[in-house]
Amino acid sequence: MRRSWWDGLLRAVVAGLVVVAGLALPMVAPQPAQAVPPGTYAYVTNFNAHTVSVINTATNTVAVTVPVGAGPWEVAVSPNGTRAYVTNRADDTVSVINTATDTVVATVPVGLEPLGVAVSRDGTRVYVTNFSADTVSVIKTNTNTVVATVPVGDAPIGVAVSPNGTRAYVTNSGADTVSVIKTNTNTVVATVPVGAFPFGVAVSPNSTRAYVTDFNADTVSVIRTATNTVVATVPVGDAPQGVAVSPNGTRAYVTNADADTVSVIKTATNAVVATIPVGDAPREVAVSPNGTRAYVTNANADTVSVINTATNTVVATIPVGDLPFGVAIGVVPCPGHGKTGHGKSDHGKPGHGKSGHDRPTTATGNCTPA
Repeated sequence: MRRSWWDGLLRAVVAGLVVVAGLALPMVAPQPAQAVPPGTYAYVTNFNAHTVSVINTATNTVAVTVPVGAGPWEVAVSPNGTRAYVTNRADDTVSVINTATDTVVATVPVGLEPLGVAVSRDGTRVYVTNFSADTVSVIKTNTNTVVATVPVGDAPIGVAVSPNGTRAYVTNSGADTVSVIKTNTNTVVATVPVGAFPFGVAVSPNSTRAYVTDFNADTVSVIRTATNTVVATVPVGDAPQGVAVSPNGTRAYVTNADADTVSVIKTATNAVVATIPVGDAPREVAVSPNGTRAYVTNANADTVSVINTATNTVVATIPVGDLPFGVAIGVVPCPGHGKTGHGKSDHGKPGHGKSGHDRPTTATGNCTPA
């Protein structure tokens, strides 16, 4: 099994950190504030470009490019669609993007080498893995401050919060384990042995299963969350990294970085039912809210592959920035809804949080009457 891609990346990142410490970063022209039409967008982190590409999923074109911190790795979008959170590996921060204007409205210091990021279902907390600190930073979103630091295993990479909000799952790549954090106490309540070098993690919509990519084992470990035990091990492609579960819970999509493919797992049987060729070194994957498309970052091709989930074929290839890694999809709400501060200063506070408050957004980006 080839591991050159990951080994080369680690060497490049280490070299990059030395450069960052001694020299100024390349200048990126400031992005003027601009309102984007309400609709569904895919946010892609470009590691070497220090930017986020914002893809309009209706047209599969890049609408805006947002400058962020140094070495952006992963991205997550708040449930109400108003904020995107980006981990900047090379400067130990999280950039908070206002999705209505596609501008950075806050920069939050976290631990050493932040990688994974996930937002709680109620939008009040963001969880960030700090690779070289062996910790998870917990950010309170209405103040954009770290309110807890949770010790986990060796070299944490991925993190996912269960849809029911009670647990956060963290992959410890150096320990071959997953730490299970109880979110209301910010304590680790279980440590689950998995395969070699666990990388990505995703939780099923009903919160009963967690899917973990085992990078050095070419497998996916399926954890039963009620017992915190591995109930299945699924062979996939070479060097699996990213994983995402469809909104209906029937499929899990896994990027195989050294095979240039995506494995599609049928969750009812824990068997691979399709293998889809994509671009060079696929890194992460995200599924659209309606489940019809999966977006895959191809790190060495500087592109995003768009998969039609009904046919398991690539229907579009989108050029993005240099070395794309993370991807997340969010629905930007209609103007005047999903508000962040109710007229007060912008602290990144989620909206009212009440079901049905925001006006729905149509496929064309128009808002229906309230």
